[in-house]
Amino acid sequence: MALLMRFFTLVVNVLCLPLHLMEAVGLYKIYKHIFPICLYRLSISYNKKMHDKKLELFRSLSEFKKPGKQLTVLEIGCGTGTNFKYYLAGCKVICTDPNPNFQKYLKTSITENDQLTYEKFLVASGEDMGAIEDESVDAVVCTLVLCSVNSIPQTLREVHRILRPGGGFFFMEHVVADPSTWAYFFQHVLQPVWYYFGDGCEVTRETWKHLEAAGFSDLKLRHVDAPLIFLIKPHIMGYAVK
Repeated sequence: MALLMRFFTLVVNVLCLPLHLMEAVGLYKIYKHIFPICLYRLSISYNKKMHDKKLELFRSLSEFKKPGKQLTVLEIGCGTGTNFKYYLAGCKVICTDPNPNFQKYLKTSITENDQLTYEKFLVASGEDMGAIEDESVDAVVCTLVLCSVNSIPQTLREVHRILRPGGGFFFMEHVVADPSTWAYFFQHVLQPVWYYFGDGCEVTRETWKHLEAAGFSDLKLRHVDAPLIFLIKPHIMGYAVK
């Protein structure tokens, strides 16, 4: 099966040569303007299917609020702001995303979730959030982001730097399937084209291994099957404590 997987992956890579060329010459950047439109529609569908899981995940946010203090949440790769409605009412939110074209949709989400206080939106990658001070937030949120960052370990180092001692890192990410399954086979075969469809998204990452090695004092992580298409059905969710 491994040989067959490599063969078909090569075939798909060959079929993607025009896309590879577009990226090499810089034409793929045009998709950065289109992707927020696609993600806005997809995020609505994702939230409907994952609503119960998100309620479960963010229920623990209140544990990281200091008595008498406003909870400060930093969201990495905030996208269209579909997580906002799950945050604790009254908390302060800082948003970051490497794509500035999401701001239009963020304004809509901010208007719809006026129970929150929005501090600022920063154009920044997960690997470099130098504009955020050390140990300055109570919680960091990251959903469907670690699949597309250039370096998961560096992103997690930034999370660790930004979190106050005892702060929480909340995550929900799709991951690679079990190697014995056909889902694993097709994840690897279709990865070359999925990369472009998902603006750098990789469905073959073992993200949980990076979280386990990140040096958090406590890690609450579990694997779940999301009610989604087989390519992104395997998920991990939970939170880590600095």
